[in-house]
Amino acid sequence: MWLLFLAALCALAPELTFAGSPFATGANATQQQLTSILTPIAAVAVMVSGAMAWFGRLSWWWMVAVVIGTVLVFGGPQIVSWIRGLFGV
Repeated sequence: MWLLFLAALCALAPELTFAGSPFATGANATQQQLTSILTPIAAVAVMVSGAMAWFGRLSWWWMVAVVIGTVLVFGGPQIVSWIRGLFGV
């Protein structure tokens, strides 16, 4: 019953078939908000890492975590599109 209703709806209103995904819209909005929140935090983390290295108190695991976190936050969309391209999605 629902399948028949859905098929009739798609046949009568084809523009609904090509509408954007609400999940993709929400995911993009969340990613933009996360990036805007984490931009100053990433800048502070880099400054703190530089000061710690200057005073000889830097654990290299801290620096690795800062670099990997920065790459994951700001390179997230590129990483996702690269992985999707690998699998042809």
